[in-house]
Amino acid sequence: MPAQHFDILIQAPREQVWTTMLQSPTYEQWTSVFCEGSRFEGSWDAGQTIRFFGPDGNGMVSEIAEHRPAEFVSIRHLGFIANGQDDTTSDAVRAWAPCFENYSFSDESGGTRLRVALDAFGGYEDMMARLWPPALDKLKRLCEDTN
Repeated sequence: MPAQHFDILIQAPREQVWTTMLQSPTYEQWTSVFCEGSRFEGSWDAGQTIRFFGPDGNGMVSEIAEHRPAEFVSIRHLGFIANGQDDTTSDAVRAWAPCFENYSFSDESGGTRLRVALDAFGGYEDMMARLWPPALDKLKRLCEDTN
């Protein structure tokens, strides 16, 4: 599975970037680049289940593999959610699951360097390459506008 990498320098402290990225309502604002109406249910705590939904109620079921606040978050994607049901065992899901999406936060030039590394799968590579840069730009604006 190919890996994709994205990064951005945000002129805000690490904790602010981390909070803006992962908490409502700003999570929903920057992820709207991927899908207007995106939301999550669950906990960002390590070992906890978290579900990511689009406005139609479909999405992904995942687990937080690791979380060190304001340093690192690793999401282990386990399957899809369709029609209110988790699918973690179908052949289509087993072809890619688990895959990871990792966020690293580090101090740089008076701000925060946010690095995103993700496993690309199932033909989503081009979409992720197209959407992550504007999503990170939106996150940057949200973080810097609150300074």
